[in-house]
Amino acid sequence: MTVDPRVKEVGDIRTTHLFDMVVDLDPRLPIGTGPFGHRVLFGAAGGTFHGPRLQGDVLPGGGDWALFGPDGTMRLDVRLTLRTHDGALLHMTYGGRWATPPALRDAMSDPAERCRIDPTRYYFRTNPLFETGAEPYAWLNDTVCVGSGYLVEGGIAYKVSQVL
Repeated sequence: MTVDPRVKEVGDIRTTHLFDMVVDLDPRLPIGTGPFGHRVLFGAAGGTFHGPRLQGDVLPGGGDWALFGPDGTMRLDVRLTLRTHDGALLHMTYGGRWATPPALRDAMSDPAERCRIDPTRYYFRTNPLFETGAEPYAWLNDTVCVGSGYLVEGGIAYKVSQVL
């Protein structure tokens, strides 16, 4: 097969660490099984984020309107509000996928066990985007990020990187 001559070298995708975030979760609200799968709301009860250029708190009130497919893959639909250490508000949204191998599903459903599972054994990736009117953080409005998620006691955690 011939390579299309319009294809150009654009360089490798590079990233840099933006922040680590822990989101404390309210008890899940099972919305039920509908035409697209089983919908569950994981409400955000608070949390924190810390990185070299950003730090602050995750405000209560956001959440993940997760959709579980028949194959066990969770499709994320997350909206959060972050307050930086200096009082700026950031609207953070992301989708993503969380795929758990069948051999881990029983352990993941056990609250006492799920946080002990090595996160390299499942696939949990996100694509955070930001919106803010705060001038010191306006650079986030044009920033694409990627994140890796994992379970922690009482919630979820992410390592978020900025795509350069």
